[in-house]
Amino acid sequence: MNNATQQLVNRVPHILLLYWVIKIAATTLGETGADMFSMTFGMGYDVTIAIFMAMFIVCLVIKLSMARYSPVMYWLTFTATAIAGTAISDYIDRTLGLGYTVGMLILIALLIMVLFVWYLKEKSLSVEVITTHSAESFYWLAFLVANTLGTAAGDFLADELKLGFMVSAAIISALLVLTALAHYFTKISGIVLFWIAFVLTRPFGATFGDLLTKPVEKGGLALGTLWASLLFAVILVIALAREVVVERKIRQGLATH
Repeated sequence: MNNATQQLVNRVPHILLLYWVIKIAATTLGETGADMFSMTFGMGYDVTIAIFMAMFIVCLVIKLSMARYSPVMYWLTFTATAIAGTAISDYIDRTLGLGYTVGMLILIALLIMVLFVWYLKEKSLSVEVITTHSAESFYWLAFLVANTLGTAAGDFLADELKLGFMVSAAIISALLVLTALAHYFTKISGIVLFWIAFVLTRPFGATFGDLLTKPVEKGGLALGTLWASLLFAVILVIALAREVVVERKIRQGLATH
């Protein structure tokens, strides 16, 4: 298959710097959005999970029915997993009373299992070239679990270890820098590094979201979930508009070769 043909059937975005910018904005929106629906609006975790799992399923069905990658549909689906993942993590930790440590370990095991079955079925864990509905279904299931795990990891650092939002964000930032350096200066598998970065950017967004929304006495800036959600929704829309332009240029470039 040549590059032009591959681009026509590829169902996911290229992993560029812009991807990570949008992902962090979407995951932060997932944190503030889940808190807004579950706590600010008083819907609780059960209703929030039901709403955004339904949104995720509807978006995924539409996404799978499309012929190729659509930035808008992709990031709508992703944001649904981010909000649902946050609510699911909080439900496991707080409503079920399992705590952050147990919840995180359960989710790590679940992510490993999903990736293992994905590899057995597809013989690949590629996150840049997805050309079948089966591979894309595993892709999104892994994203949902990884987003839930990221929330649990952020809560584990900030609350269980009592490091606070600022210190937790600093630790996660340092780990992300090390992951980026490993990408450029080591031979560690790019897929392994992607999943490390993917999980780490979730608690980075979650702790940053908590820093903005939590009251001052809890170490936050008391911006509130509504205003913080609106802020990151705007950032997400701007970055997404830029990705639409970038992807169009990439597609046109591949078509001319």
